[in-house]
Amino acid sequence: MVPLVAAAALGLATAVQAADLYEPPVVVPPPPQIIEKPVAIGGWYLRGDINYHWADLRGTEYITYGCPGCAPDPDTDDFDSTDLKGALSIGGGVGYQITRYLRTDFTADYWFDADFRGTTTGVSCTPGGGPCSSVDTSAFSALLLMANAYVDLGTYHGVTPYVGAGIGGAYVQWDDLVNDATTGLVVHEGASNWRFAWALMAGASYCLTENLQLDAGYRFTRIEGGRMFEESGLGVGPGFDDGFNVHEVRAGLRYALGGPSLHCSVPRVVAYDPPPYEPPYEPPIYK
Repeated sequence: MVPLVAAAALGLATAVQAADLYEPPVVVPPPPQIIEKPVAIGGWYLRGDINYHWADLRGTEYITYGCPGCAPDPDTDDFDSTDLKGALSIGGGVGYQITRYLRTDFTADYWFDADFRGTTTGVSCTPGGGPCSSVDTSAFSALLLMANAYVDLGTYHGVTPYVGAGIGGAYVQWDDLVNDATTGLVVHEGASNWRFAWALMAGASYCLTENLQLDAGYRFTRIEGGRMFEESGLGVGPGFDDGFNVHEVRAGLRYALGGPSLHCSVPRVVAYDPPPYEPPYEPPIYK
């Protein structure tokens, strides 16, 4: 009788064990997701520059009215030689970074006096006329107002090369022209006037901080011609220049307002903590 009871108990235990629930494997939730979010804000910026420029005169001419014993009809002549020295300039402006690759700004630059020296030969204004020569000295300064647009060519290790173009006007002011001739010293009053100007630029900027960039580059500026000096009262003048080709090396700073520059922002690592993980429901499986 005992063996029979034991066998029954063993069979019951086996049946109960066979009916145990099957537990699915434990699924470990994924770790928080790490996201890099670059802080990149376009917008307004300020700029300041210090520059060195040198200019080439595209030509000169002046009117001569004749003299006692000479032909009375007006004529034109030009300088035998001209030379313009280089000079410093300073500038500033305000701009807007439209996209990562396009920006624009408005700038004002003041070019300090660049010395001028020219030579002329002709006839003296005395009856019968005779050969004469002169050395002429003056200087010109200018205020340049420009609207500019730039294409930024991508940022590489903090360096952003760019090209640009500008259009605007230049207020050119000539000092008095001192004519030191063999016949004596003559002074022509200098002239000043507004002229059309355009420019082409190329350079690169470097990120010093997230808001501050060092900008260095080259600018070519074409300034149209205008009056150079007035008539002297001795039958010579007024005089005109045919404009300038100006070469300029520039260095300055650009400061982004309101947030980091688009080119200098540093990626921020943000840990995204998703909601608590809930594995999908799986119905129990009985074996």
